Amino acid sequence: MLADRSYLRDDYPRQTTSALTWVLCATVAGAVMQFTFDRFGADSFSRLMGLSASGLVHGRVWTPVSYVLLHDGLLHLLFNCLGIYFIGREVAPLLGFSRFLQFYAASAALGAGFWLAVNVWGGGAVLVGASACVAAMFIFFACVYPEREITFLLFLVLPVTLRPKVLAWILFGFDLLGLLFSELPGSKFETNIAHSSHLGGMLTGWLFYRFVYARHGSDRGSSSPLIELPSWLKRRKAASDAAKHPVFKVDLGGKSTPAELRAEVDRILDKINSQGFGALTEQEKRILDDAKDLLSRR
Repeated sequence: MLADRSYLRDDYPRQTTSALTWVLCATVAGAVMQFTFDRFGADSFSRLMGLSASGLVHGRVWTPVSYVLLHDGLLHLLFNCLGIYFIGREVAPLLGFSRFLQFYAASAALGAGFWLAVNVWGGGAVLVGASACVAAMFIFFACVYPEREITFLLFLVLPVTLRPKVLAWILFGFDLLGLLFSELPGSKFETNIAHSSHLGGMLTGWLFYRFVYARHGSDRGSSSPLIELPSWLKRRKAASDAAKHPVFKVDLGGKSTPAELRAEVDRILDKINSQGFGALTEQEKRILDDAKDLLSRR
């Protein structure tokens, strides 16, 4: 029965290009175009795609997302691409194709919003780089795997092993101090780093984990939501959801009919196809596993 789904058959042409690959290709292509125009003395592409308050005033409404395709030199591009690749390959499978792209765009937009709020009077300041998206992905990763040990090279020389939750707090503290002492009007230290954009990306990573990923039951250890509905409304909503999507208990003794079981498995498979396997609840995963054995015997 599972084999009648085209996207689960071995002979179905699987999607070969991941969302992470598209993001990396777009980032590199944007940088190549930027560096090419800059080499010939034309900054039209940077002005067209980079984020600035004056650009938004002149109608460049795409720049709160497109600025992540530009970078301030090859080293800036290299570090961001490494961050996108190494963190993205952990995050992208958890979210699925479309949701990862939504997450990436949202982190760029919120990073842009934080930066504009701080630098709206910054004259000709222009924001470029995908650092806000990298920060968002890392915070999301740290929320999902807070205790997994990771090793990185400090200053590209010294190996350091830390838990993601510790490193996340360190990065948050660094950018918060950078915002206060380097980026806010009247600050005395100039680091030329968009700390506000990083903080906007971090907030996106936490919000996406808390209210999208964990709320959909993808995180096994997630706690109850910070904001809950009144009990009378939750009961009504639960009854409504049960009417729309009835969940059948898989009983090997035959209490669930094959028709009911097939209908529930179909709904779960549709959810995998649209949202990715990571969106399944623990109950849905158990139903899928048990149904495979039960239906094969019938």
